Amino acid sequence: QVQFVESGGGLVQPGGSLRLSCTASGMYFAIHTMGWYRQAPGKQRELVATIGNGGGITNYVDSVKGRFSISRDNAKNTVYLELNGLKPEDTAVYYCNAAMRSTPLYAWGQGTLVTVSS
Repeated sequence: QVQFVESGGGLVQPGGSLRLSCTASGMYFAIHTMGWYRQAPGKQRELVATIGNGGGITNYVDSVKGRFSISRDNAKNTVYLELNGLKPEDTAVYYCNAAMRSTPLYAWGQGTLVTVSS
């Protein structure tokens, strides 16, 4: 079955940076648009960024534009999310998934927790 393994989260001070990774298995990774989602405490999960199957087309939610960068390595079945200029409101569990428009296609992985706090 399809599995996603996210990593790279942690505790960081405001203004800091992190790089998240997500490795997929059980799917033909290279044909899928991939997305990073996040779920903050007490809030619904939201789509943060997407990247087309070839890596050339990216989209971001307004709140992270200019601070986050999504990329992928199809040879490694891995999608990345570079987080810069982190703010306390970025605190959330971050997940990846294949996406059709904004709809996730498969079951979620365990996610990786990002905590932004001084």
